[in-house]
Amino acid sequence: MKRSLLFIFCLVFLNINAQQYADYLGAGHSNGITVTSSSNQTRSNWAESASAQNTINGNGLDGRLLETSRFLAQATFGTNLEYIKTVAKGTFEDWIDAQFQINSASIGNQTQTVYDQAKAMYIANGGIADDYFGPYSLHFNYAWWQANIGNEDLLRQRIALALSEFIVISAESALGDYGVGLGDYYDVLKDNAFGNYRDLLMDVTLHPMMGGYLSHYNNPRSFPDQNIHPDENYAREIMQLFTIGLYEMNQDGTYKLDGNGDRIPTYNNNDIKEFAKVFTGLGAAEVIDNPWGVTADFGVNFYLAIRNVPMKMYENWHQPGAKYLLNNYVIPAGQSGMQDIEDGIDNLFNHPNVAPFVAIRLIQQLVKSNPSPAYVSRVSQAFNNTNGVRGDMKAVIKAILLDDEARNCSWINNPSHGKLIEPMLRYFNVTRQIDLDSENNIYWNVGWNFFNATRQLPLASPSVFNFYPPDYVPNSEFTDAGLVGPEFKIHNSATSLAFVNEVDYWTYPQYYSVLNTWELGIEGVSLDFEGLKYYAKDGEVLINQLDKLFTRGLLSEETRGLISEAINGLTMANAGSDYDYYRVKMALYLILVSPDYAILK
Repeated sequence: MKRSLLFIFCLVFLNINAQQYADYLGAGHSNGITVTSSSNQTRSNWAESASAQNTINGNGLDGRLLETSRFLAQATFGTNLEYIKTVAKGTFEDWIDAQFQINSASIGNQTQTVYDQAKAMYIANGGIADDYFGPYSLHFNYAWWQANIGNEDLLRQRIALALSEFIVISAESALGDYGVGLGDYYDVLKDNAFGNYRDLLMDVTLHPMMGGYLSHYNNPRSFPDQNIHPDENYAREIMQLFTIGLYEMNQDGTYKLDGNGDRIPTYNNNDIKEFAKVFTGLGAAEVIDNPWGVTADFGVNFYLAIRNVPMKMYENWHQPGAKYLLNNYVIPAGQSGMQDIEDGIDNLFNHPNVAPFVAIRLIQQLVKSNPSPAYVSRVSQAFNNTNGVRGDMKAVIKAILLDDEARNCSWINNPSHGKLIEPMLRYFNVTRQIDLDSENNIYWNVGWNFFNATRQLPLASPSVFNFYPPDYVPNSEFTDAGLVGPEFKIHNSATSLAFVNEVDYWTYPQYYSVLNTWELGIEGVSLDFEGLKYYAKDGEVLINQLDKLFTRGLLSEETRGLISEAINGLTMANAGSDYDYYRVKMALYLILVSPDYAILK
């Protein structure tokens, strides 16, 4: 034994020219240190070898990569390993600041462009121009996917989708016929993602797609003798779903209680009626060319409205008189209709509930379902007053993504931490983190099969209440722990098994690819496994690569063992020369259907 130890000592030794580090040596603290050995590390089946210098220079230590993978899982729809490595070299705040500077193309314009291209293809294939309908939600889907494959505006797109899940319109309504309008509404969310929440509320209020969805488009003043009264739909939802919620909150998101220990409502039916008066008089600002000579006016059918131009105020149809709003605020009589709306938005925006409301909604979307009161309070503080500006979305985003509760790995083992990743986000991850096989760089996707399986796609929720409520409690175990699990509302035996089938179709395509269109002449886009085949000659190495991408270093030993057993059973002897190809498909399939991937910690 003594001779063996001496032998090893002679094979590897350090030459330290000068002491540069007072804390520790290794893990990157290696300047001025030379490592010499009689040989380098080589794994079987690999031509490459690891230098002895790697024992001290930090190469091969994946901690920072895994930390970065976890951060990007919260802040993006997914990235590849090279991008993770690039971000890992800097600070997360620097990455966020850089993202704030990236321009973003209009999805509304892209929807029109995609429609024009698809129609031209249809005609070229013998179709009749008048038989090609659109642009509608199909073309919005094409444009959305084209804009989110290979793009650089990763954070802006992620925030836009998060906003779309509580400031909701849906193509699963009459709005599905208006693809450019859907794209333009998404642009409003995207373009305000780094702006001010007050501006977002105003732009959403005036957008004709929101007006059509929540019925304040052509919302008239009161005519009591005709039993006509302002529609209350938007007034109710802008309070409940976009700004203040149902009950008064402290800045940490906990509920205020009255003397009987009951929650205090934020508004009542009279408040709804008063706000309904505010949102009257809005109609089409412009109309499409039409054979009837109809021009823009109040009462014009929504079908004729141009749906990517903000609505116009028609004073004769706006409710006159004072409006009595929240916290004893009164909009005086005699103002213009637009000034009434400005004041109404200000009344809501300045309500104390808005900061914790927005904080909780965005934290739930990006980081975790059950943020601590302290976390909510810190984000609320950023919303309330960052450099003297209320509602600064950049400050809110930084507060959410850079908070200790989002970044400190000690939270990973807390049972209240994390969230179920909704199915469409897992779908986006796959298409962004695995190479795609597209000869013409067209990434249009109708998403029909996935939508049928999971009932999820962007701007396609079943109602204004999104795909799931933010306070959903899945079962008694959650109830006993005082926790919510919003995404579990759409996780059931049908959707979970359907998602497994979708993964099977992506990894073992027979009938359709990962991205598909309904257009003649455009082939579906499949996953390209060539980049991963390199690692497949060693099962452990392949699993480690997928762990970095999809499970953020949190792949459990149980799941790792199952995957290892499955892929190591595929050899050249029983699977032929393409055994590495089958290993990749099997490993990817198993990791994508695992709970390790589905839960973001």
